[in-house]
Amino acid sequence: MSNCLFCKIRDGLIPSKIVYRDDVCLAFEDINPQAPTHVLFVPLKHIATVNDVTMEDRETVGHLYTAAAKVAKERGHSEKGYRLVMNCNEDAGQTVFHIHLHLVAGRPMGWPPG
Repeated sequence: MSNCLFCKIRDGLIPSKIVYRDDVCLAFEDINPQAPTHVLFVPLKHIATVNDVTMEDRETVGHLYTAAAKVAKERGHSEKGYRLVMNCNEDAGQTVFHIHLHLVAGRPMGWPPG
């Protein structure tokens, strides 16, 4: 998508602090972090919302979680814990319409969230 912020980051048109990349996804630091660690994992394939995920996207979406677990472990968050969040549409807080998984860690998290 030509107007998608995350596609532009993926394509190197907008600079970002990349922390992970493979043939399925890209991960970068959130520009408005909500915790000491706040990394976004996006599929290289543009998928606007969770509502747009198809059966063919199952492995891609699952891969976001395994990549996030790897980065969480590398940053020392596996034992104490971390939160993974994917918002869907405006009322849930989605502001960029390219699915993305938030890895948030480094501080205690409350429940229920926001």
